[in-house]
Amino acid sequence: MSRLLLTLPSLMLAALMALALPAQASDSIKTVYHMSEGIPQASRAVNNIRNHLNADPNAKIVVVAHGLGIDFLLQGATNQMEQPFAGGVADLANKGVEFRVCNNTLVSRKIDPGKLLMEAKIVPSGVAEVARLQAREGFVYLRP
Repeated sequence: MSRLLLTLPSLMLAALMALALPAQASDSIKTVYHMSEGIPQASRAVNNIRNHLNADPNAKIVVVAHGLGIDFLLQGATNQMEQPFAGGVADLANKGVEFRVCNNTLVSRKIDPGKLLMEAKIVPSGVAEVARLQAREGFVYLRP
C-alpha cells in the first residue's frame, strides 16, 4: 500500500507536466470561419485566413458560408475594390483551406450550384455544419 501511495503522486506530477508541455509542431489547431454577412465580411475573412496561415501554417481551416456569406464563392464575385475572389480562394484552397456552402441557401436563393467556384463543396446546412464542426470535431469558432 505504501508503495502505491508513493507512486500516485509521481503519476499525478507526470500527468501535470505532460499537460504543460507545448503542442508539437505537427499538431494543428482546427478553426471554422463562419460566413453569413456578404462581401465585406468575406474580404476580412480572406485577409484573416492568410494571416492565420502565416502565423500557423499547420492550422486546419474550414470556411462555412450561408446566406449572403456565399456570395464571394460565386463565379465572378469581386471585393469592394473590384478584385476577384477566385484567385484568393484558389490560393487558400491550395494551402488546405476548405470552403463549404449551404445547400439551403442555394435552394432558397435559387442559385445554380454550377455557379460556385470549383473549390466550394456543398453541405446540407451551413449552420448545422458549423455546429457539427464545433461539437463533434473540436473546431474553434471564428466570425470575422
